[in-house]
Amino acid sequence: MRLRTRALEVVENVRDSYWVLPGVLAFAGFALGLTVVLLDAHLGDEWLGRYEWFYGSRPAGARQILATIAGSTITVAGVVFSITLAAVTYASGQYGPRLLSNFIRDRGNQATLGVFVGTFLYCLVVLRTIRSADEAGPDAGGREAFVPHIAMFGAIALAVASISVLIYFVHHVTSAIHINNVIAKIGRKLVADIRERGEHGQGELGELAVPPQGNALPIRADRTGYIEAIDEGALLDLACRHDIVLQLARRPGDFVHEGRPLLEVQPGKRLDPAISKSCNAAFVIGGRRTALQDLRFGVDELVEIAARALSPGVNDPFTAIACIDWLGAALSEIGMLAPPRAAILGKAGEVRVVLRVLGFEDYLASAFGQLSPYVARDPNARHWTLATLDEVAAGLRSEEYRRLVLEEMRELRERAEQ
Repeated sequence: MRLRTRALEVVENVRDSYWVLPGVLAFAGFALGLTVVLLDAHLGDEWLGRYEWFYGSRPAGARQILATIAGSTITVAGVVFSITLAAVTYASGQYGPRLLSNFIRDRGNQATLGVFVGTFLYCLVVLRTIRSADEAGPDAGGREAFVPHIAMFGAIALAVASISVLIYFVHHVTSAIHINNVIAKIGRKLVADIRERGEHGQGELGELAVPPQGNALPIRADRTGYIEAIDEGALLDLACRHDIVLQLARRPGDFVHEGRPLLEVQPGKRLDPAISKSCNAAFVIGGRRTALQDLRFGVDELVEIAARALSPGVNDPFTAIACIDWLGAALSEIGMLAPPRAAILGKAGEVRVVLRVLGFEDYLASAFGQLSPYVARDPNARHWTLATLDEVAAGLRSEEYRRLVLEEMRELRERAEQ
């Protein structure tokens, strides 16, 4: 069980890390340099006469070329990324610190750094193998002069690739830190996560709830942090194996203190320590919230950007309007889904795991409820919010959902009048 939750945690950490992909590409450049040098040593330089267009290099010239490529790539990498981090840090200070996290998670940024470092290491590996005629004398143990011509051609190809990646990187970063593109990226991911969640976890048991029994015993958290993910399959296996019912007291995205209840076990006449340990192993708890299983994370990102945009120091209602558009789209998607499943059944159809689910009302409060105090002060954003909520209400099938949206609109008008 612990292996499954550990795998979820490792995958999420790899996605958030800025060193894994660059490290892999750097090692690939190092390994490629060794491989091509060995190939050059095996083939020799007799084959050069068969290809008139392929000119060989002398040791001094080869060293100069490799030193130039290596020095240029590592210098450009340092300068470009320093300037870029300064720009992203400034933008994150204005629109929220999560903008820096999005930059770190971006695969294009990671690959760019990896190509530069990989080219640098490739050139270093090849550079140390070059020997001139003077260095290949009697004192060199009988070794002959050596210039890896194929490796030199590879270094030039990597230099061209690095220049191409640099051009792409400049365009990509300037586009990535544009706030409208940031908002659109967050919004698209949020809508995609809602649709995926609807395909895999909606409408199986509606709003089923199992009332807690008098002999239920709590399972307490063994560490402090944010719940990033819950392995529901592991909890189901555990409940079926011990013939118990597990009722969750927390959901992904919640902050839990060590010693506070995570879930309850029914019946709980005698709590086996192994059950408590296995239940804790099914929870991935880290130092920050993630979007792995938490739809509210994307909603809160958009709310944070909109709230900062409407602050007196920024005063950018059009950025807030872009966030409101995506929040309305996400809320419309949630309103079209069937009620979330509230329990997981065993093989015989019995309830084994009772989930702590979020309904339409919760997402409405997370999105427009949190944003209402900021929107009420700005006429442009308030008008756009009311129009967006009106459009959301018009597309809802549930009368209860429509009533909740209209109630939110009424509260916004009253707050604006006050």
